Amino acid sequence: MASDTDTAKADPARLSAREGGGEGLGERIRRRVNRLGGSRLGGFILALNLLSLLILFGGALALNEWRRGLVEARQESLMVQAELLANLLGVAQATRGEPTPALNPTDAGLLLRDNFIPTGQRARLYDQDGLPIADSFQVSEVIPGSPLPPALPAGTPPPRPNAREKARDAERQTRAEAELAAEVQRALDGDPQAGVRLSENGDQVVSVSIPVRHVQQVLGVLTLEAGDVDEILNAQRWALFPFALVALAVSLLSSLLLHLFVARPVMRLSRAADEVRMQRARAISLPDLEDRKDEIGDLARALETMTETLSTRMDAIEGFAADVSHEIKNPLTSIRSALETLALVKTDAQREKLTALLQQDVRRLDRLITDISNASRLDAELSRERPRPIDMGELLAEVAHIYEATAKPGEAKVTLSAPPGVDGRVVGQDGPLGQVFRNLVDNAKSFSPAGATVRMTLSRDETDACPVHVRVEDDGPGIPPDNLSTVFERFYTSRPKGAAFGSNSGLGLSIVRQIVEAHGGRVWAENRLAPDGTVQGARFTVALPAAGRRG
Repeated sequence: MASDTDTAKADPARLSAREGGGEGLGERIRRRVNRLGGSRLGGFILALNLLSLLILFGGALALNEWRRGLVEARQESLMVQAELLANLLGVAQATRGEPTPALNPTDAGLLLRDNFIPTGQRARLYDQDGLPIADSFQVSEVIPGSPLPPALPAGTPPPRPNAREKARDAERQTRAEAELAAEVQRALDGDPQAGVRLSENGDQVVSVSIPVRHVQQVLGVLTLEAGDVDEILNAQRWALFPFALVALAVSLLSSLLLHLFVARPVMRLSRAADEVRMQRARAISLPDLEDRKDEIGDLARALETMTETLSTRMDAIEGFAADVSHEIKNPLTSIRSALETLALVKTDAQREKLTALLQQDVRRLDRLITDISNASRLDAELSRERPRPIDMGELLAEVAHIYEATAKPGEAKVTLSAPPGVDGRVVGQDGPLGQVFRNLVDNAKSFSPAGATVRMTLSRDETDACPVHVRVEDDGPGIPPDNLSTVFERFYTSRPKGAAFGSNSGLGLSIVRQIVEAHGGRVWAENRLAPDGTVQGARFTVALPAAGRRG
């Protein structure tokens, strides 16, 4: 009971609030995975870049189809014209000779002049041997070619001919004449020809060649050419220009958006992290970025949470160092006082009393340093081992078996109650969880009278978010009501009168809370009350998430 205990309340300066709630890591991961497309910002960037490419390639494909359609339409138009002229040549007075008809070059040239002088087109007529007999450029006033250069001033020597250009022009003309001759020869075999080839000037022309027939006999070939293919191609290029401009604008817009919404925020986060590193700030705080709903907002919130956690850890380390310094100074001060007094005592009884006090302070200091070392390594041990499924029934059975095997006469007995139907599976680390219940049992045994019983009970409460419950009860004096919330603070001690001084450091229950909270659970203390309201002992309850529920 409270009257039977010496209570050392935790220093209020050492009381720190637990880390705030907030969104858990598992919830953030699920929200990111469930987000449409997996990445909102990444999908936006990808869509913009794909849109620019689709605009460019779509425009190019559309213009290629348009060019092909224009060329085919021109070929069909020339084919119709050529067939009409070939029919006129085959049945009109342009043919002569019986019984073997042939084309009359003079009459054929007049027929071409009177029936075919369209702008930008050329008609040529060939006999049965593929030799030219009429040309629309020769029987009309149309003069092909480019305008002459301006006249040179008087006395200016004529420019020297460029042999390379003359050779190139001769080669081009020879190749064009060979292509035309091949086309005429195929048409003399009776098959109409249509295609795009080079003219003698090096320009692309749409050409059709139609056999001229008298009844069934091939009298020659009529070739029609349209030299406006270059104009068609230039028009195609100019038509592609707006598509290229649109694609360029979309690319520039996407680059600008990437800079504004990705590059600049990342640079701001980098500068904020540098400020934290240079100790000009304890935490990153960028509210305009934290309100964003994309990955940059997630990154800003994660960095803020991380730096706040680090700041909290730093504060906790500073407080822990101050507490450790305070707790170590007490036995050191006692040891120093005893050593200073030892030289002044004169009787053996007083010397033995001081020696016993020194030994007691040394044991207390040794226990304190050991517990401080265990507490300082706890975070590293929790992060080093990967969580795995654990059956709490089996773990508690092992803990109970250890105490049963090492029990000494007069000590409190440790029992376990774990009904077979209780599902006690959790996800965690068996080593730290085993330390939780060993600390609780050791604490309960230290308060239990000789021959008493420390009871461990496993149960499950489906109404709780942490349904796996483990209770450790003792028959001791209980916990003062004012200290039910402070028993888990560092260096808190509430020992019964007459207990061995220095046998407890006040870190056992603090380690319990640290491990339980690291597993996503919670722990609390309460008194067991009899029907008449008297305290029968203390009860510590550990609540852990069930396997599959941890997030």
